[in-house]
Amino acid sequence: MKVKNIATGFAILAAALYAINIPLSKLLLNHVDATMMAAFLYLGAGIGISMYRFVNKVIGKRQKEEPLTKKELPYTIGMVVLDIIAPILLMFGISRTNAANVSLLNNFEIVATSLIALVIFKEVISRKLWAAIGLVTVASAILSFEGSSAFVFNEGSLFVFGACICWGFENNCTKMISNKSSEEIVIIKGCFSGLGSFIVALILGESIPAFEWIIAVLALGFVAYGLSIKFYIMAQKDLGAAKTSAYYSIAPFLGVVFSMLLVGERPSTQFYIALVIMIVSTIIMVKDSIELQHTHEHEHTHIHEHQHGDLVHTHEHTHKHSHLHVHGEDAEKHTHTHQYDDLNGHNHLHIEAR
Repeated sequence: MKVKNIATGFAILAAALYAINIPLSKLLLNHVDATMMAAFLYLGAGIGISMYRFVNKVIGKRQKEEPLTKKELPYTIGMVVLDIIAPILLMFGISRTNAANVSLLNNFEIVATSLIALVIFKEVISRKLWAAIGLVTVASAILSFEGSSAFVFNEGSLFVFGACICWGFENNCTKMISNKSSEEIVIIKGCFSGLGSFIVALILGESIPAFEWIIAVLALGFVAYGLSIKFYIMAQKDLGAAKTSAYYSIAPFLGVVFSMLLVGERPSTQFYIALVIMIVSTIIMVKDSIELQHTHEHEHTHIHEHQHGDLVHTHEHTHKHSHLHVHGEDAEKHTHTHQYDDLNGHNHLHIEAR
């Protein structure tokens, strides 16, 4: 239970740190071009975590974590490429619509992450999470329409959707390497994705911003991307991709609050309708994360002994059984006994981990 609570705390902290990104990026985009913005945000994450890691090494507080190997190379490359595309799309989205809308639309990342986790990585999605996914999709659609008089999507919203889909794939790539060094993952993400975005920015003809704006974006990147990503990865180690995204879903609501305070935005009635739906979906997801219900069937083999007078012999017996569990976060492992009348009343004990 304690491990799960700590992991949940990391997910929520990651959400809070990321939430500040959208309203501050909206303000900084007045001085920095969109692709350059994405580049320096990620470079800030990579450089900042590199310095953080170096300081911890000097003072002897560095944690021993397993480094990345060639085996994880495909997922690492996928992570880097997707982290070049996604923030660029997000910055284009922020520059074309209001920050509060973008903050709330970021919840669509849950939909993308969960569906990709289901289809490609075979993770289980509960009925409650399916319901939440449906509500998030409805709310996202409401936010994306220009107005009730026309079936036209907001251009900025489409860019945000694209970013969320990219991050959905990226989250699942990161999940596959999340048992490795979280700091190394963030450094690779930040430096290589940031450098890739910088090259794209130069190709697009964007100008390098003034020094003071570079420092400002680097600092924001360290906090909103570096520390946020680090805590997100740490949470994924115990929660999984879908559930970490569920807790992370509070980020849009915090982003809305920050947008109102920092940018001075006053959202429309349409926004508040979507906000209520998003809140309901988040409550469902949080409830789903507290009580996990799953069924599974598995096959196992055991050895049992028979005695017929002076003759004793053993043989293996294999059978399948299925069972239903409803348990909280602290019931990941359990022990139970099965009895079988057709096996002369023998019983066996096994320990199962989900």
